[in-house]
Amino acid sequence: MTTGEKIAKQRKELNYTQEQLGEILGVSRQSISKWESDIAYPETDKLVKMGKLFDCSMDYLLNDEITDKTGVQTKEAVSVVEQIRNAFKKQCRERKSEKMLCGMPLYHFGRDARGFFAIGVKAKGVFAIGFRATGVVSLGLLSIGILSIGLLSLGLIALGTLALGVVVAGSIALGLLAAGAISIGIVSFGALSVGQFSAGALALGNYVAVGDNARAMIAIGDTEAVGSVYQHLGDLATADKAFVRSWLDANVPAWLSWAKAIFKLFIG
Repeated sequence: MTTGEKIAKQRKELNYTQEQLGEILGVSRQSISKWESDIAYPETDKLVKMGKLFDCSMDYLLNDEITDKTGVQTKEAVSVVEQIRNAFKKQCRERKSEKMLCGMPLYHFGRDARGFFAIGVKAKGVFAIGFRATGVVSLGLLSIGILSIGLLSLGLIALGTLALGVVVAGSIALGLLAAGAISIGIVSFGALSVGQFSAGALALGNYVAVGDNARAMIAIGDTEAVGSVYQHLGDLATADKAFVRSWLDANVPAWLSWAKAIFKLFIG
């Protein structure tokens, strides 16, 4: 096989188009086409880059008689272990779809993946999975997205050990609507809950707090309740609920009406 034929063969095995290979090497698609047709010859630095990309030796690329990528010409059968190893390495190589969607490859699997569906150490896409994932829907140790799930998660809807966003759930949750072991938000639910409206084992609120130990203007507790306007231990009677609703309507500002509505449903 000629150098051009080997370049074409390795490119196709990696599922790259001529244009994609050209972008990686910093040359035009036409240059790749000329190389593969043996019309032109790659420069030395491009050969070195291709050797690393294709995981092959320079002897393999330069010598027409060598067909083994390691550069050793042998007719001996490759061992079963070596076949398995090579197959595994092939499967782990970068994969990129030639089909485009919204200006991105339909899928991209690789270390730095960018595609509609992206999976990699660093992944960016509409759907992204990776150690560091950024996307509309993202899953990763560090995850950023509209819907975000991860160890550290930031998003419109975020789920994670540490979650920050609008609607969040996690061991430590910070958001407008937050739920977690430690929860901080406008409306918060958690073992330790802090917010304008809070519910939890220890609930610290501005307007209303409901929990085992509750502290707020309106405090409703099982064991202890400290309220500057109203405090109550145990379940609320119908008359008590009516008073709480009436007070909330009179004192909670309009911009918190959504939070007030959620808490009205919570207290029943």
